[in-house]
Amino acid sequence: MPPPARKKSAAARQPEVRPASQQAENLRRSRRDRAVETAQDYVEAIADLSVSQGEARVVDLARRLGVTHVTVNRTLARLRQAGFVNTKPYRAIFLTDTGRRLAEECKRRHETVAAFLRKLGVSERTAELDAEGIEHHVSPETLAAFERRLKKS
Repeated sequence: MPPPARKKSAAARQPEVRPASQQAENLRRSRRDRAVETAQDYVEAIADLSVSQGEARVVDLARRLGVTHVTVNRTLARLRQAGFVNTKPYRAIFLTDTGRRLAEECKRRHETVAAFLRKLGVSERTAELDAEGIEHHVSPETLAAFERRLKKS
């Protein structure tokens, strides 16, 4: 019979405390990553709306992204500042060349991830849902491996 398990002291059960500078850097990176993910979602939605409806408007983006028009306007201001979109009050939203390239890259990443997941046997609906999150975080190396595996099949 094995000896009874020893109870860990309270100090032994405490998680290791990271230095404040490391935690701050991790949180900065996380916020930066979320900002990039938001920009990618917006340019992709603007591109899709431009194709399907001929233009992208604030109200359409808000509906498609499940946010308020105030959120869309604030985000568009940041995207305009970053050089991804051109906007004018009460007019459609247009992607710049930079925004269009980002939208195309996002669409390609999404399609590759979704196709790879379907190839693994994941249902269409789940593959689309999962690809929406994975596409923003998959590394170029992993994406290239997905593409190679899809070409072999």
